[in-house]
Amino acid sequence: MTTVNVLCIKWGKKYGPDYVNKLHSMVSRNLTLPFRFICLTDDAVGIDSHIEVKDIPAVGFKDFDERQPWSFGHGWLKVTSFADPLYDLTGPTLFIDLDVVIVDNIDCFFQPKGEFFVIKEWDKTDATGNTSVYRYEIGAHSDLIDLLKNHKERELAKVRNEQEFVTQNLAAQNKLQYWPEGWCVSFKRHCLPKGIMNWFKPAVIPKGAKIVAFHGKPNPPDAVAGISGKWYRRVLPVQWVKDMWQ
Repeated sequence: MTTVNVLCIKWGKKYGPDYVNKLHSMVSRNLTLPFRFICLTDDAVGIDSHIEVKDIPAVGFKDFDERQPWSFGHGWLKVTSFADPLYDLTGPTLFIDLDVVIVDNIDCFFQPKGEFFVIKEWDKTDATGNTSVYRYEIGAHSDLIDLLKNHKERELAKVRNEQEFVTQNLAAQNKLQYWPEGWCVSFKRHCLPKGIMNWFKPAVIPKGAKIVAFHGKPNPPDAVAGISGKWYRRVLPVQWVKDMWQ
């Protein structure tokens, strides 16, 4: 049976090593395929010794290679996952953001055939995907790095963020496909009760969900504590996040 890769990236101070360790633990419980778990990072302190830790790859970009991701813009270091070569990695690779909770088996993410699978961005009508969870073959999309190297200002002027750049360019190449609806859900959009009911009922896991993305506020520890992060949104403490995010 082919060994697959699960890849994440941690940089700066936004997420501590506990996010990496908990993601590895969730993957270990919910993936039955043989796998390697790799974290690309600028700071390996506190990351569990069972996790493969590698430097964020140098790809010939000043902002990337000097480890200044925020000067280039939030999220853009994820583009380095397309480096070719990427250390000794080969084959099918599932990239997962750190701020997710895995709530069911994820073997299915390696089953559909296609060049690049991603979440369909929930609030967009164009081709944009949400890159909280995407699958690709190592080395298959290094042209995106070259595109940024050669036409950085032009490309940045077209998009707001990394996921628009990645998914819109791959859509133009007819390489973009989306996960089946419901596999990846938004905690804010799909788990919280609507309107005033979020004052009385806690968040639930939608039927068929595999991965819950916590983009923005609240994040998983906020959900456990019942902290919304926004004055207009009520979040009651969520037991299933406490049980599964570990």
